[in-house]
Amino acid sequence: MKKLRIAIPSNQPGGLAGMRSEHFGHCDLFTLVDITDGKIEQVDTIANVEHGAGGCLAPVKLLSGNGVNAMVVGGMGKRPLMAFQEEGIEVFYAPPDLYPSVQLALEGWLAARFEKMNGDQACQGNCHS
Repeated sequence: MKKLRIAIPSNQPGGLAGMRSEHFGHCDLFTLVDITDGKIEQVDTIANVEHGAGGCLAPVKLLSGNGVNAMVVGGMGKRPLMAFQEEGIEVFYAPPDLYPSVQLALEGWLAARFEKMNGDQACQGNCHS
């Protein structure tokens, strides 16, 4: 049995019907989806932490502490990407214009349409995703 927990940065109210956030570090919350053997088992949300001290690294610790294995984003800076990799959380890129909702992003991930992000794909400055 293969279990995974996927995180998708979301705007309020989150959940499968919610819209994806344009900036993972400043998102309202994360929609967490538990998947067992490719099937959705449970959907929860968790509030994001303040984007103060630690910047985009605070959400990394939040998600790691909540058992997240993978994350679907529309972009990310190199520093948080490296931190997610160090925590063992795989980060996948999903174009926001093609996958605007949490449901569409999750369906794309389940269909293996997204590639893992690498440092060359990371934002170099003020990225919106």
